[in-house]
Amino acid sequence: MQAALWRRFGGARWALRVPEGAPRPRCLGPGSAPAPRCWSCGSCLPGAEGLPHFCPGCRALQPPGPRPDLFRLMDCDRSFRIDAQQLQRRFRSLQRALHPDRFGRRPPKEQHYSQQHSSLINKAYQTLLNPLSRGLYLLELNGVELAQETDCDADSVFLTEIMEINEKLAEPKSEDILEEIETLIKVKQEELTKEVTAAFERDDLQEAKKLLAKMKYFANLEDKLKNKKIPS
Repeated sequence: MQAALWRRFGGARWALRVPEGAPRPRCLGPGSAPAPRCWSCGSCLPGAEGLPHFCPGCRALQPPGPRPDLFRLMDCDRSFRIDAQQLQRRFRSLQRALHPDRFGRRPPKEQHYSQQHSSLINKAYQTLLNPLSRGLYLLELNGVELAQETDCDADSVFLTEIMEINEKLAEPKSEDILEEIETLIKVKQEELTKEVTAAFERDDLQEAKKLLAKMKYFANLEDKLKNKKIPS
């Protein structure tokens, strides 16, 4: 009985196999566009919208997308206001799953993809964690040209304040002066971060752009301060 069934159904299954070298059936994604295939086994891949994913057939790690949305990658709303603890949890979870150490015995191509994912995850985490880079990235996603420092030229009061801080940094090293500047920069950055948050929440992208340009000035001052504090 079993032999008869095998001859009837097993033989039929064998007869339906695609010959070697024959073209594969088309693999269609949303809107009938060709869907991506696994680099390892050729299986059709489900849409993952740029998220790290493994082939459902052979479990091979797939390469990152060309322009992934860093907010979606880190499981955050596309907003200037983020949950830093949630961001950190997502970062650690992705790094545990995709760290190159986990792929040491996998094919070289998969090891390379793991390194790419790990680098992308680090970039996404650092970009979204820092208010300045997060704001600039949001502007980019919204098609707003990133602010240049010259955009603040009309604000003479602001530029005078920046010039005075630069002059203090150029003076001979004094711990009291450096501590005073550090406190000032921190306060100004916190004030600007609140203003940028409000600008994004009312969808005023041009105001957010101007405020982020000011934040860039203070970020530059912060770098100069760090260099000044390095023991000579």
